[in-house]
Amino acid sequence: MEYQLRDYRVRPGELDEWLEEWREQVYPLRLANGFEVVGAWIAREESRFVWIIGHDDFRSANDVYYASPERAGMDPDPARHLARVSETQLERIV
Repeated sequence: MEYQLRDYRVRPGELDEWLEEWREQVYPLRLANGFEVVGAWIAREESRFVWIIGHDDFRSANDVYYASPERAGMDPDPARHLARVSETQLERIV
């Protein structure tokens, strides 16, 4: 399993809207595309959203996810709430 840490800074005042759209659109579509969502957390004071996702073939599955009609059809795009995105590949050691 390959994992990725995703760390998002959400635009000020948009965290609750982001969370609603993430829960209703992004999360279920990731699951439908075979991703494991290890967990998701917020640091409300920093308007920060952090989650870890995994897949056996992460890069290929991620390409399929972003190319899917379901992802392209998210209108408006939930990513509009994000001011900064950081993605880090993780390697499990235990």
